[in-house]
Amino acid sequence: MRGHIDMGRLAAGLLALSLACTQPARAGQGCGETALSGQDAVRSLELAGRTVAALERSGASVALVSRAGQDLGKYGLRYSHMGIALRDHPAGRWTVVHALNDCAANSSVLYVEGMGNFFLTDLFRFEGHVLIPGPASQAALVRLLGERTALAHSLHEPRYNMLSYAFSTRYQNSNQWVLETWAAAAAPQQVATRAQAQQWLRQAGFAPITVDIPAATRLGARMFRANVAFDDHPFDRRMAGRIDTVTVEAILRFVQAGDREARVLVVE
Repeated sequence: MRGHIDMGRLAAGLLALSLACTQPARAGQGCGETALSGQDAVRSLELAGRTVAALERSGASVALVSRAGQDLGKYGLRYSHMGIALRDHPAGRWTVVHALNDCAANSSVLYVEGMGNFFLTDLFRFEGHVLIPGPASQAALVRLLGERTALAHSLHEPRYNMLSYAFSTRYQNSNQWVLETWAAAAAPQQVATRAQAQQWLRQAGFAPITVDIPAATRLGARMFRANVAFDDHPFDRRMAGRIDTVTVEAILRFVQAGDREARVLVVE
């Protein structure tokens, strides 16, 4: 499969994407949070190392990598955050491209960083999830991130909402950027904007995860958390406490349904 991928263009594309992205120093940390303990930092880096080793053994050039940064068990979710991991050239390092909400603000930034930084955060569970697309999907993602870098960047919406509605362009959560980038790679002739990505996703059968959030909880979150909003959700669904958002699990389910050659690795 690697013979069909222009890794030089990929490396150039990643460089262009990284130059286009502002990168605050406190990526992945709340500004008031205590720094990671030495033990947790070591465990995070060891998990990153095991993830890279699993990717090396797989022979892949690109994968969807997820981490468990929060306890989302009450919503039936195991992983909180996903990025796109790419090998920047045949013998090079693995780089993760992902959208990150910094300091719990109402905005996000695209990051291009190593696997160690991706996992070097306050993890709830020291476990990684890796979805390796089939050869055709891998090649499509590499083409998008290597040759159509401006599109990958334009699909990022800085206005961040942790619970953004799956079919609105008003806000975007981190996982939503991955999903819409996947749509642009899968349908390059049909997707050049976020609205087109969402239209394609609807037609392709993407189903968001619905979480039940009572009115009192919604009010408290909206008043006291800058990175949570509900005004992009349909009124009737919102009033019923039914919040349809993009989660790691929703993406995994959609990708695996459409790509029968996709493989899954759980790294512990």
